[in-house]
Amino acid sequence: MKLENNWRNKTIENLEKNKWSAIDFDSHLVKRTQELRKIPINTFTAEDLRIMIGQQIGLAYLIPLALEILAEDLWTEANFYEGDLLNSVLKIDTKFWEDNKNYWLILHDLIKNSQDEIDQNKFDVSGFYKCKHQFL
Repeated sequence: MKLENNWRNKTIENLEKNKWSAIDFDSHLVKRTQELRKIPINTFTAEDLRIMIGQQIGLAYLIPLALEILAEDLWTEANFYEGDLLNSVLKIDTKFWEDNKNYWLILHDLIKNSQDEIDQNKFDVSGFYKCKHQFL
């Protein structure tokens, strides 16, 4: 997917051209995802990315940002533990990776030398590696 100009300065709502109806549900996660859809993605923290990626929201726009952070520090700690952003990215549905070979290849390059640490942390890479035969 080709990203539009100045996409980083836009909100997920703007980029997806889809406004969600307000949901009155007493859950911090639901409230936070609704808030995050309304703020420019260039203001997202690693924790904001972890939350949204973990909920599979706005992946086409957030994965490029997450990959940039992971390229700087694969074990970035968003809010819970070292590598929690990476763990969220690795748990993305296989369909996303099938549709986005370029992002798969970037992440594969980032993690290929860290497989021992990934295994030690018990990160689930099964969905990510289901695409391996298609891309390598």
